[in-house]
Amino acid sequence: MINCTLKPSPQTSNTEALAGAVITALQGYGVEMDIVRAVDPDLKPGVESDMGEGDDWPAVHDKLLASQILVIASPTWLGRPSSVAQRVLERMDAMLSETDDNRSVAYNRVAGVLVTGNEDGAHHVISEISGALGDIGYTIPGQAWTYWHLGPGPGPDYLDDDRGHDWSLSTGRALASNLVHTAQALTTSPLPAPPS
Repeated sequence: MINCTLKPSPQTSNTEALAGAVITALQGYGVEMDIVRAVDPDLKPGVESDMGEGDDWPAVHDKLLASQILVIASPTWLGRPSSVAQRVLERMDAMLSETDDNRSVAYNRVAGVLVTGNEDGAHHVISEISGALGDIGYTIPGQAWTYWHLGPGPGPDYLDDDRGHDWSLSTGRALASNLVHTAQALTTSPLPAPPS
């Protein structure tokens, strides 16, 4: 999971709080989890897998290549994914040119999205991140998302209000199940390289 909160560790993150429920659900299926809080490492701007000295992205990239399941977690800011989420997707752009047996290295890996915010726009954020991950080569199962918000306009944060948590947790469990079972299906019957 890549948590794209704007808050560096050890600050409390609403996105991390909801992500914890999805992590628990994934672990219930035996999935081993590794969490990157993307604001903590120095992820240089760019669209290469290694932007040179001081760039911490190569270690994240290695974790992506070692994982069959990816969840991008982002808060909503101004109805859009966080700037940190955008940076992560820009860095993942390099994966388009990385191949394994003439397939994108993201082929036969699955991805989902988790969003928090105190304003509307969650579906827009989900569609932006899911669309980018699909372009890179990830398989996005149906209903591979969960979110929490209390409608348009300012309001309390996820950790400040229990309203809507049951729904977010229920869809979070569906997210976990759909990711795991799609990953299992791709293991049994992997996608071939695209026809030339």
